[in-house]
Amino acid sequence: MWVLGGSGRSGRAIAEELRAGGLEPVLVGRDGARLATAARGGPTVVVGSIAEMAAAIRRERPAVVVNTVGPFVRTAEPLVAAALAAGAHYLDLANDVDAATATLSRDTAAREAGRTVVTGAGFGVTATESVVVRLCRDEPAATAVRVDMVPSVELVEGPLGEAIAASVLEGFAQGGSPGRRYRDGRLVPTRFAGDPLRLRLPDGEQVTTVAMPFGELVAAQRASRAPDVVSATSEVPSSPLLGLIVPVIGAILRLGRVRRFAIRRVAGLRLTARPRPREHSWAHASVEWSDGRVREGWLRLGDAQAFTVSVAAEVARRLLAGDGRPGAFTPAALFGPGLAETCGGEYRDQERAGTGADSVGGATGTTRSSGAKQPPTSSYPPATRS
Repeated sequence: MWVLGGSGRSGRAIAEELRAGGLEPVLVGRDGARLATAARGGPTVVVGSIAEMAAAIRRERPAVVVNTVGPFVRTAEPLVAAALAAGAHYLDLANDVDAATATLSRDTAAREAGRTVVTGAGFGVTATESVVVRLCRDEPAATAVRVDMVPSVELVEGPLGEAIAASVLEGFAQGGSPGRRYRDGRLVPTRFAGDPLRLRLPDGEQVTTVAMPFGELVAAQRASRAPDVVSATSEVPSSPLLGLIVPVIGAILRLGRVRRFAIRRVAGLRLTARPRPREHSWAHASVEWSDGRVREGWLRLGDAQAFTVSVAAEVARRLLAGDGRPGAFTPAALFGPGLAETCGGEYRDQERAGTGADSVGGATGTTRSSGAKQPPTSSYPPATRS
């Protein structure tokens, strides 16, 4: 099993979890000294570029490739191709629309190769997708879905790092800056950081989420088959000015030299250690069907980054054990909602009767009442926990 980007934060943590389960991954990256430290005497492969990494995969033919190297919109395509050519299973931590869509489009190639390709093996995609899969199990296609991620992450002091900086800034440059959502079954532009929703979490805390075109948008639409889907997060301010500023930033970052300079500067920013802002991370989904039924589901987790590490390691273990199947998938689409429970999640859900008019405002981010100045609110009565 190869962990690409093995000396980075995610790569090191995934390798540690694999070792704790009795596996010895090969750590792959550019810096031999850092790899050796992270590997703790285990095997390493030093490569200078993504092209060299792909060539090494073809040459050495690992069984499973775990890609933690961002930006995934640039790294996933050549590494998926190399993995399939080598007869390896592949998974990555991508959480943006373009990378997830491109990787899932390799379904036919993966089937022909008899191998499994998984994208989105992390908190954002896996947590929200798992709730949707659970709510939509044995149901007809839904009509509207909204998913909200509310991560809580402990920050460790140190530089942000090039992989994270590149993923964020490349996302803006590749078209992630305008908002996007599904409407009438098509991925269409919408206002960035729009569709605010005030969520009351199952533990009583309230947060506001706004629409963001992350990879869970694609996963939720595939899981529900709904024509109207919105994905949202609590990690972006809900100021209307953001919708005006961010597209301008995205246009500037499309200039290659500017983007490369920005990545270097942002990568060097040092994070200040900070405890988790709340005890739990949450994933939320609200699903409506044509008969007016509306169901809401929640997944409660601990640290969102720790969940990402657990998901990636668990998916890698299952692929190594031969538990996958040929094709390209997101994690819960492949292994079901039980995967999130194996990685420490706990489900809570409810069903509301009636037409769902108020809930549709929450589910799709479109408020039907007139003159409302506050975002619509979705609440969860603790007595209905399952």
